[in-house]
Amino acid sequence: MDISQYKIEAEPYYNVQGNEVALYEAAYRRRLPVMVKGPTGCGKSRFVEHMAWKLGKPLITVSCNEDITASDLVGRYLLDADGTRWVDGPLTMAARHGAICYLDEIVEARQDTMVVIHALTDHRRELSLDKKGELIKAHPDFQLVISYNPGYQSLLKDLKQSTKQRFTAMNFDYAAPEMEATILQKESGVDRDVANKLVQIAEAARNLKGHGLDEGISTRLMVYAAALIAEGVTPMQACEMALVTPITDDEDIFKTLMNTVEMVFG
Repeated sequence: MDISQYKIEAEPYYNVQGNEVALYEAAYRRRLPVMVKGPTGCGKSRFVEHMAWKLGKPLITVSCNEDITASDLVGRYLLDADGTRWVDGPLTMAARHGAICYLDEIVEARQDTMVVIHALTDHRRELSLDKKGELIKAHPDFQLVISYNPGYQSLLKDLKQSTKQRFTAMNFDYAAPEMEATILQKESGVDRDVANKLVQIAEAARNLKGHGLDEGISTRLMVYAAALIAEGVTPMQACEMALVTPITDDEDIFKTLMNTVEMVFG
């Protein structure tokens, strides 16, 4: 099978914050599994995309949710005009052909589903297709990467220690204010003044995390707001649509955040 379609041709914009690129490259050279930890929308997925591009490796991404089964990851038999045929799932495809498999927000998947990845994350580097009676030895270029938001930990939604301790881990957070402003300029085309004001609003909202907000305003949402402003939407409307309404249903928090927007943009 040709998996060249999963190669990232154009460089995804990523603003390096520290030594994360060198650390990931070292992990990839040894094909160590990597867990990328951090809040929603802070750039975890963009980082993984950037590294796949930099390394010249195909990237197969799975957005995890509570309905994903082991068969969705591994594969299943399908019925067609010629009878039954086996179709590899994304994890099997990556392991068989040598891609990076990225399981995004893995904590959303059912814990029993995660058992299938265990043998791929230790010295065995193998995947058992029980329904097919096949044991796959992972391609030398295969690597498994997962993302994880510790802010959503709960008794029902957390990774088991037996899974966590199979991965190396890298902590991510929102970029420093000046760097976030640069990201907004690059991603949307707004000027520096607008970018700085959006960052100021986000900083204020993040201070409310745990005091009425489950999550602060992400870099992703700021990019959305900046894009709307670049399209001619007024800052107040853009911020309401992209920064405030998505993160709260509480009327008091909504008013507080909109007051902040009004003060910042005047």
